[in-house]
Amino acid sequence: MSGAPDIPDPRFLAGVELFNRREFFDAHEVWEDLWHECAGPDRRFYQALIQAAVAAYHWARGNATGSARLYHSGRRYMEPFRPVHLGLAVDAFWDQMAAHLAVALGDATAAPVPPPTIRLDSAR
Repeated sequence: MSGAPDIPDPRFLAGVELFNRREFFDAHEVWEDLWHECAGPDRRFYQALIQAAVAAYHWARGNATGSARLYHSGRRYMEPFRPVHLGLAVDAFWDQMAAHLAVALGDATAAPVPPPTIRLDSAR
């Protein structure tokens, strides 16, 4: 874990880069290492990111059921971290995930939307 509370762990940032490159499985792996070591309140935040990455991974591989399940649990886990945590605008991120996974979430007429790009607000 990072030594200073206002500096994100490098693994968090590495996972963001992987997620933004649509390397969802690899992002999940990096965040999972961080999650395993985290004993504090951020543990659920990292778990939610892991679930978002795996939801996107499942969706890309045609598993709508798994994708929807992980979307819902991940969004629920991240709820306490609203509105912004570690520079991530929580609601905007999950709204973009919902748009990307709209068909998996039950909107059969939704147009395809690419996965979100995570942009961190350094002003936290």
